[in-house]
Amino acid sequence: MRFIKPFLIGLTGLTIVITLMSLLLPSQIKISRAVVINSSAYKIYPQVADLRNWKNWQPLFADSGSAITYSDSLNKNPFCDINSEGRQLHIQMLSNMPSAIQFLLQSKNEKDIFNEISITPINTNQTQVEWKTLVKLSWFPWDKFRGIFIDRIIGPGYEESLNNLKKITETN
Repeated sequence: MRFIKPFLIGLTGLTIVITLMSLLLPSQIKISRAVVINSSAYKIYPQVADLRNWKNWQPLFADSGSAITYSDSLNKNPFCDINSEGRQLHIQMLSNMPSAIQFLLQSKNEKDIFNEISITPINTNQTQVEWKTLVKLSWFPWDKFRGIFIDRIIGPGYEESLNNLKKITETN
């Protein structure tokens, strides 16, 4: 009994310290990846603006094990649903302008992730494409500490997608 009381006090103190430390961490994480493509913005825009063209460059869409359903083309805010390896994703287009495409990534039991792919012409035959993401974290300490590593978790997938987009648009 005399060992249990100090153990519980120490555990409670450690929990309080970890929670207070996590409150100092940001509640939003911004992730950004960019690539310069040797192609005009007019050639890149259709690949990014239409969800049906994402299969050409986005690995999740190209996966043969993914079941993808699209909204009809007349929908004001097009969307698609992806079922891949038991994971369900919903991608909803929010804004579709020639300079930036904004969309929301929704997954069951996770917070919504706001994304933007901006297309910025550098000169007549070069364009910068930047994928920006805003991830909102809850106040839970484990979620805040996960935020420290989220760039390393999500970033490489964005880099791969942008490099695939670069290959597709530079070769066509």
